[in-house]
Amino acid sequence: MAKKVKVSELVGQFGLEVVSGEQGLKRVITVDDLYRPGLEMAGYFEYHPPERVQILGKTELAFYETLTLEERRERMQLLCSSEETPCIIVTRAWEVPEELTEISAEKNLPVLRSSMATTILSSRITSFLEKKLAPTATIHGVLVDVYGVGMLITGSSGIGKSETALELVKRGHRLIADDAVEIRQTSDNQLHGTAPELIRHLLEIRGVGIINVMTLFGAGAIRNNKRITLVVKLEAWQQEKQYDRLGLDEETTRIIDTDVPLVTIPVRPGRNLAVIIEVAAMNFRLKRMGYNAALQFTSKLTETIAEDIDDLD
Repeated sequence: MAKKVKVSELVGQFGLEVVSGEQGLKRVITVDDLYRPGLEMAGYFEYHPPERVQILGKTELAFYETLTLEERRERMQLLCSSEETPCIIVTRAWEVPEELTEISAEKNLPVLRSSMATTILSSRITSFLEKKLAPTATIHGVLVDVYGVGMLITGSSGIGKSETALELVKRGHRLIADDAVEIRQTSDNQLHGTAPELIRHLLEIRGVGIINVMTLFGAGAIRNNKRITLVVKLEAWQQEKQYDRLGLDEETTRIIDTDVPLVTIPVRPGRNLAVIIEVAAMNFRLKRMGYNAALQFTSKLTETIAEDIDDLD
């Protein structure tokens, strides 16, 4: 279900003055893009996006004042004509045109005013709407920051996710979330994870109970949020399964609408998962910098085999 933000939330968040159309404060905002209807003030409405919050700044209103009375009414009539338009915001405490006040009141379209500069207000509203309207999901797992890599550790219950996270924290890495990870997808398809407020900074260790990581290890052992760039799946070792031993196969997993690199680590007694995850993080960073040990190995192996064949000939 698509997320929505009521215009009344925008008014409360930014302290906007309601000039007219108060009955329409229940209108909803469905997109995080804003729009400055400059061409519309000149009479061109061919590609006007009515579903966006409309921002009237100094440029638009200064041009509007040069129009005739008939042109003014026509432009404002068209600007307020759609039921999709959530609201119109006038910036810099500019005087709201009479025509806009009258027509918006008839249409129950909220006209709001702010004393902030147009660019500053637009930036802040966009940032607010991006967070509110971003697709979200909650995933069972542990999110840790290992050498700057946001690693989402997943696996079946009891596989050892929290114990591994505890070992990583002891080794100087940082915990973001345990058990439940709230994930938000930004407009550029980046995934950011955080912990639900109730369990923030807490870690559950079977046999010990719930511990507060910040209290035990200090503020340097936790983070409130982190971009997820790698998923580590822990699974019980299966004797008959063939695991990737070279690292040539690059798997991905889909979270919301984003594909994230996936590493599957088999779990069995004697394997130090914390160290393996540290190495996976460092190897991931090296790959992003252009160095791939598996590819270099296979390349050298191919060259060696070719040289041996030449010697036999």
